Amino acid sequence: MVKKVVNTSGKRKTAVARAAVQKGTGLVRINKIPVELYEPEIARWKVMEALKIAESHMDKINIDVTVNGGGFMGQASAVRTAIAKGIVEFTGDPSLKIAYLDHDRSLLVSDSRRKE
Repeated sequence: MVKKVVNTSGKRKTAVARAAVQKGTGLVRINKIPVELYEPEIARWKVMEALKIAESHMDKINIDVTVNGGGFMGQASAVRTAIAKGIVEFTGDPSLKIAYLDHDRSLLVSDSRRKE
């Protein structure tokens, strides 16, 4: 049996997030911490947007995210981009991609802006 793992990345300012999406039971971990315990709370809300839109697919996949660099909001933006890209690539669902783009384009496109 071939184990399918999709690796994606997201960037915001100097924060870089790398997500590995694979078949599983719905576990989402950011730097080995469950997303439900991720702090600060406002950053958790930002990350959870990507998960709420893909609610129908979440019980079939596990996502492990590693993020470093930047501040907590830059990291949250990078994480949500990496998660959304990974879910779309793993599921191959075109309606999910359209839903992400309709909600917020930054869910699928990394922010290339940097501080001058």
